[in-house]
Amino acid sequence: MPQVFEVANLSSLELRNRLIHSATFECMADESGAVTDDLIKRYVNLAKGEVGLIIPGYLYVHPRGKAFDGQTGIHDDRLVPGLKRLVKAVHEAGGLIAFQLAHGGRQCPKKVIGKAPLAPHEFGRDPASMNKPMAATETDIQEVIASFAAAAKRAFDAGADAIQLHCAHGYLLNEFLSPFFNRRHDQWGGSPENNFRLLRQIILTIQETVGQDRMVMVKMNTDDFTPKKGITPDLAAQYAAWLADLGIAALEVSSGTYYTFHTVRGNVPVDDLARALPWWMRPMAKVIFKKQVLPCRFQELYHLPAAERIKPVIGNMPLILVGGVRTLEEMDEVLSTQKADFLSMSRPFIREPFLAKRMKQGKTKEASCISCNKCFAAVFNGLPLRCYVDGLP
Repeated sequence: MPQVFEVANLSSLELRNRLIHSATFECMADESGAVTDDLIKRYVNLAKGEVGLIIPGYLYVHPRGKAFDGQTGIHDDRLVPGLKRLVKAVHEAGGLIAFQLAHGGRQCPKKVIGKAPLAPHEFGRDPASMNKPMAATETDIQEVIASFAAAAKRAFDAGADAIQLHCAHGYLLNEFLSPFFNRRHDQWGGSPENNFRLLRQIILTIQETVGQDRMVMVKMNTDDFTPKKGITPDLAAQYAAWLADLGIAALEVSSGTYYTFHTVRGNVPVDDLARALPWWMRPMAKVIFKKQVLPCRFQELYHLPAAERIKPVIGNMPLILVGGVRTLEEMDEVLSTQKADFLSMSRPFIREPFLAKRMKQGKTKEASCISCNKCFAAVFNGLPLRCYVDGLP
C-alpha cells in the first residue's frame, strides 16, 4: 500500500491516511453566515470519499472580518447549532473535521462589512476592492485576540476535532506577520518579533481559553509575492520555529495574496475574474490579470522548496504540504523523503470528492483537475463552489 494511505497520527488525531482537504471558500453559507444543507452535503461527500482530515473554508471570527458574502461565520453563539450539525454529519460519515478561523483584514470589502476594513497600517488600497483600510488601534487588536479565542471555543463546543488559524493569503494574521503589510512601529510591528506578537498572543489566549490539550494548527504564507518584500521562506522558517515552540499541532505552508495569482497556480481565467469587478475596473484588471499568466503557471508541488527550507527547523511539528499535489508518485516521493508529513489538496477535491478513495482502490493514480481555476473565479463572482471546467453560467 502506498505510504499516503497508511494510518497516521496528527497530534492527538488518528487519520485514516495522510491526505487533507485544504480549506477552500465555498460561498455556500446563508446571509447570517450559518451552515446550509449544501455545505453539509459537500463535506459529507468528502468524508465518504475517505479524506483523512477535512478543513472547510475559512470561518470569520468577527463581523468586520467577513471577506465575502456566502462565507461561513463563527463569530456568534447563534451559529454553533449549525456548526454542530456539520460536525455530526461528517463524523457519522466517518470523517474528521477541523475549523479554519480567519479575519479578512484589509481584504474585507466595505460593501460586505459596512465600514473601512481593518489592517495593521492604513497605507494603500486593496487591489481587489480598491477600499482604503483603517489602521488597527490597541482596542481593535485586543478585540481581534478575544474574537479568535471565542471562535476557538465555539469550534470545540461544536465538536470540531481541531482548529486551524489562517495566517496566509493576505488576510489579517498574514498582514501582521508580513513586513510589506505591517508598517507599524509599536509593539505590534517593526521587527519579526513584534510582527509575530499578535499571532503569539492569539495562540496563548486560545490555549488558555480551551486548554493546552486542544489541537491548534496554523496555515502560513512562505512567500507573499507582494510588490515589495513581504514574508519570504527564510522569514517563514523563523516564524515556523516559534510556532513549534508554542506547541502548534501542525503547520500548512502556502503563499500569495490578492496582489498575485500564486496561491492557485494554473490558468488565469481573465474574463471570468474581471466580470466580478465593477465595470470601471475591468479594463485595467484584465491587463493586470494577463500579466499573471506566465509567472503563475501551474507547477507540480510548487510549495515544496519552501517546505524544504522550513522542515529542518520545526522539530517534531508535522508539516502539511499544499499546492500542485496531483499524483500518487509525487505523494509517495514527498513522504518517503520526509520533506512533508501530510499532503493537502483543494482543487482536486472540488472536482473529485471521492478522489482519495479511488486512489486507494487503484482506480486512478492522479487527480483529473486541470487547474483551470474557474472554481476560484466562480466564488469570486458569488457562485457556489463546484467544478466549472465547462464554463461559468
